[in-house]
Amino acid sequence: MGLHPLEFSESYLDSPAFREKIKAHEAELDKTGRFIKELYKDGKNLINATKQLSLAQKKFAQCLGEFKFEYIGDAKTDDEKCIDESLQEFSSFLRNLEDQRDLMMRNITETLMKPLEKFRKEHLGSAKAERKRYEKETEKYYSSLEKLLNMSAKKKEPQLQEADMSVEAMRQHFQESSLEYVCKLQEIQERKKFECVEPMLAFFQTVFTFYHQGYELAKDFDHYKKALQINIQNTRSRFEGTRSEVYELMKRIKESPQEYRQTSPISSEGYLYVQEKRPPPFGSSWVKRYCTFVKEQKILHMKTFDQRSGGKLGETESVTIKSCVRKTTDTLDRRFCLDIEITDRPITVLTVQAVSEDDHRFWMQAMGGKEPMQYLNRTHSRERGIDAQLDDVGICFVKNSINAIETRGINDQGLYRVVGVSSKVQKLLILMIDEKSSEIDLAASEDWDVKTITSALKLYLRSLPEPLMTYELYKEFIVPAKSATPESRVQAIHCLVHKLPERNRLVLSLVTKHLANVAANSKQNLMTVANLGVVFGPTLMRPQEETVAAIMDLKFQNIVVEILIEQHEKIFGDAPSSSPSLAATPLSAPARQSKRLSRQNRPLAVYNPQVLDIQTVSPSSESPGLVNDETSVGSNESVSSQSSNASGTPPEKSKNHHATISTSLPDSTGICTATASWMNSASPALVTPVKPGLVGTEKNKPEESVTLKKAKAVYPCEAEHDSELSFQVGAIFHDVTLSREPGWLEGVLEGKRGLIPENYVEIL
Repeated sequence: MGLHPLEFSESYLDSPAFREKIKAHEAELDKTGRFIKELYKDGKNLINATKQLSLAQKKFAQCLGEFKFEYIGDAKTDDEKCIDESLQEFSSFLRNLEDQRDLMMRNITETLMKPLEKFRKEHLGSAKAERKRYEKETEKYYSSLEKLLNMSAKKKEPQLQEADMSVEAMRQHFQESSLEYVCKLQEIQERKKFECVEPMLAFFQTVFTFYHQGYELAKDFDHYKKALQINIQNTRSRFEGTRSEVYELMKRIKESPQEYRQTSPISSEGYLYVQEKRPPPFGSSWVKRYCTFVKEQKILHMKTFDQRSGGKLGETESVTIKSCVRKTTDTLDRRFCLDIEITDRPITVLTVQAVSEDDHRFWMQAMGGKEPMQYLNRTHSRERGIDAQLDDVGICFVKNSINAIETRGINDQGLYRVVGVSSKVQKLLILMIDEKSSEIDLAASEDWDVKTITSALKLYLRSLPEPLMTYELYKEFIVPAKSATPESRVQAIHCLVHKLPERNRLVLSLVTKHLANVAANSKQNLMTVANLGVVFGPTLMRPQEETVAAIMDLKFQNIVVEILIEQHEKIFGDAPSSSPSLAATPLSAPARQSKRLSRQNRPLAVYNPQVLDIQTVSPSSESPGLVNDETSVGSNESVSSQSSNASGTPPEKSKNHHATISTSLPDSTGICTATASWMNSASPALVTPVKPGLVGTEKNKPEESVTLKKAKAVYPCEAEHDSELSFQVGAIFHDVTLSREPGWLEGVLEGKRGLIPENYVEIL
């Protein structure tokens, strides 16, 4: 059984049972006070711990945002740009989340900590004060009563009457105090039920709203995550291709380092030890210098540098060379020495020492010495011993191979990635290019499996004396892949393809059309356009000089090949209308509003138990204005989680009953006004943020959705996400409305509803 009620009539009797009841009530209030004090202390610890967590996460976000990846080369691919920006994007997501956490902590202080502390101090404190007053009146009354009863009956009547009146006054004060104390005890016992629980309700509502904000951020992040995963996968695939090329080049250089020593036709570089003569008796010393000899000007630049001294650079000295002769060991007891005759120093002969015999011959040849060395001409064909030519036999082999692959193995997993046995591949290729390929129908022959045919086709293209896209146009093909916009890239590559020799363009068309067919079956063969770009980038185009810098451009080769595959019909179907200039800035549509970068801190909704305006809304009378406001206010985030579902269609309004609670707090609290929508029992109670000032007054009702009816496209647009619409100039949109995304509209085009950049259209 709970506490016994305190009857006012018992205050006059002041029985032992009444006193026991009062003690029970007092004990309950003491327990409540201790509970609130302990809860307040734990709440403070929770807030402090959360603040420390928030500070740590903000520091982590700051560290992410400040770091930037460096890249090798002079440009980045689109995928690399997205990856470089990802750390800033992660930082933005994390800061946004922590801003919401800070707001939650402030709201918890206002809605939980302060109300509990106020109840403890004001109400429980007043009960304690009333208790002291009651005990004091009790002591005074019963002391005066005992004193009265102990008075002698022989006292004079006026004295007795005066004593009686004094005791009676004290009795009245005591009874009044008793009545007020009893009333106060019962009032507080009843008040604590809601004074303690309502702040807890506000606390949990604030916490759940924070988690809901996190859920909304997670939905936005999911869209970004999927796009970034594609960027990462493309970059990883290109890395694998680049790494294999780098290792192959390193292997060839290890086998014949001198063949790859000369990297520039106009200068020669390397270390030489220079003899510096000193006055007697000090003799001479040999100083290591990094030397660069400019052949045309016959100038030798010498820079002092020693790796053992921490890599500090010394001064650079330049001399003009007249002649160079080999110095024999008869005159100097050191090997690999040269005497260089110079014209611009008092000392006319400079003695230098190479680091090896091969290095000695290298410098002799570079400086025009008497022992010239003959370099072996390097061939750029990756495979030796195969005489592949771009003639009728070769073109016939390409057609034969493509027909066989599309007939027998278009759906084979890993097509072109899975390689055949090297000996079989070379045997097939030699057979096909040495004899008439029409005599063997690879589509009907079971002697050669598909992976052998695909490998032979790649080997043929790699073994041509010059790649299909030619050395001459290599750099021109790379330029648009590095710097141009997607539209101008296609235009530039379109023009460059038609600069190729006719046979090259014919074979390139055959190959890229075939690769487009392969990519169309990527669900079965797993070979997407990006994967095919990695495989055929270095096969269809490559630089004349094999260097690490050139290999770093493999990723741009892949992009060019991807464009050739994706835009095959346009590029090879018609001749280009004009030759674009990448230097000129093309007329382009205005920049679209970035949904990713437009995130703002949305208000954190708070349930305030002090002001309640509860309205039950039936489905038939549900206000469209209220629903529109709930979907039009909040964050400026990804439409995938807000204004449309995965198919780009706006989500339907809920058919459940709503109980709308309008709440408000003074501006000084820093807590925004909010509207809480409780769905039916199957839905979690979540608070949906609305604009401040829209709740509670008739004139500030949520606005109806503004319908603009029709709009016309003035710029072409290609959708970047499923929720957006792609369109050309002149497209007409129906049922156009303002979107919750700043800078965007929603409309219907060809039966599909989606997002439209506001500055790409004009309203009709």
